[in-house]
Amino acid sequence: MTAVPGSPLVPCFARSLLLGGLLAAALIVLSGCALLPRNPEPGRTTFSAPLVSLPIVLTANTPIIEIPRSKSGPWRFLVDTGSSVTLVSPEFAAHAGRRGATPEAGVSVRSASGEVITLPAVTLRRLDLGDVRFESVPAVVYDFDALSDHFGERIDGVLGFPLFRETVLTLDYPQSMLHLTPAGSSGGLMPGARLRFDPANRVPLVPMEVAGQPVNALVDTGSDGGLQLNPAGLALRFVHPPVAGAKVATLAGDRQQRLGRIEDPARLGTHVFSQPIVDLNDSLSSLGGGLLRHFVATFDQSRGELTLFRDPGTSLATPAMRSGGLSFRRTPAYWRVSHVIAGSPAARAGIQEGDLVIRIEGEPVANWTLRRYDAVSARVSALQLTFLHGLQERTERVEFFTLVP
Repeated sequence: MTAVPGSPLVPCFARSLLLGGLLAAALIVLSGCALLPRNPEPGRTTFSAPLVSLPIVLTANTPIIEIPRSKSGPWRFLVDTGSSVTLVSPEFAAHAGRRGATPEAGVSVRSASGEVITLPAVTLRRLDLGDVRFESVPAVVYDFDALSDHFGERIDGVLGFPLFRETVLTLDYPQSMLHLTPAGSSGGLMPGARLRFDPANRVPLVPMEVAGQPVNALVDTGSDGGLQLNPAGLALRFVHPPVAGAKVATLAGDRQQRLGRIEDPARLGTHVFSQPIVDLNDSLSSLGGGLLRHFVATFDQSRGELTLFRDPGTSLATPAMRSGGLSFRRTPAYWRVSHVIAGSPAARAGIQEGDLVIRIEGEPVANWTLRRYDAVSARVSALQLTFLHGLQERTERVEFFTLVP
């Protein structure tokens, strides 16, 4: 989750809908403490096997699970522990929603522009993840077109943390697997460092230590970031002082990153991140997929425990952060430049906000999913981007540079 209400509203967590990190691309923020309409019948989770294992696809360190369907390819859902509600597309709501049910009260939300809209609520008859069946699932209907464009592939929903309340949920990032067992069956036996959280919050808020001081952090599998840190009350020392990064879409609107490398370690149970890069903001501190990718993370809501295990031979060192200096709003036909980092090679090349990217390395942008773009940009020093500025087309070699050493 890239932006949530700050600490004065923490008591509201149990009552409000928290939408996770990559929904930030959709620019949605809650209007106060919105309530999900209560499901008239309690949901039920049933297992046809004692252990259910399913593959996940990691896109920008964000877990996506695919559910088979008869045609048009699989349903795709983000697994988002930073969301206290499950959201589904209108198409999936029509497929799995209760038929003939009385319309449910909607949920009011506010966009980044300040517009207040109401999203329909729905109760899903069932949602199957392999041999696990979730019945009478309360959800909110949301149009995922913008988020699908962001990924370059269709997204049909977000599976929020409360969906898994009767399970032990394990996300094995190194092996790209999701495991489910019945609640109370094995969560307390999992190896690794254990951290307590209060299930009443409907999202996992765990204690950690930064620069020798206690911090509560949201464990947010729906965020592709690393350590997002609210510096209020922390005496931080920097190896590399904060610099302005890209503008990113958050739940409260666009926010420019402030990125730096701190001198003191961040501790998560027995795991230590030496001199981590942090993204400073005024929201709740959080841990995203950029850090979680090192771990097998097991969430047991019945015990209120998060267990983090990693191979002792792997490093938790935070590598230098590279950037192309550009942020985009993606659509199938073009990518619009939404921000240019001042002083970057892209800025010196004259690229401006509002320019449209129509080709990358000579191929239409429609051929470039987020997964492909991230994989290629991680191993090259530059990319050839063809821009459209007004009616003028030009190709520039956009160089990647070290934003935070």
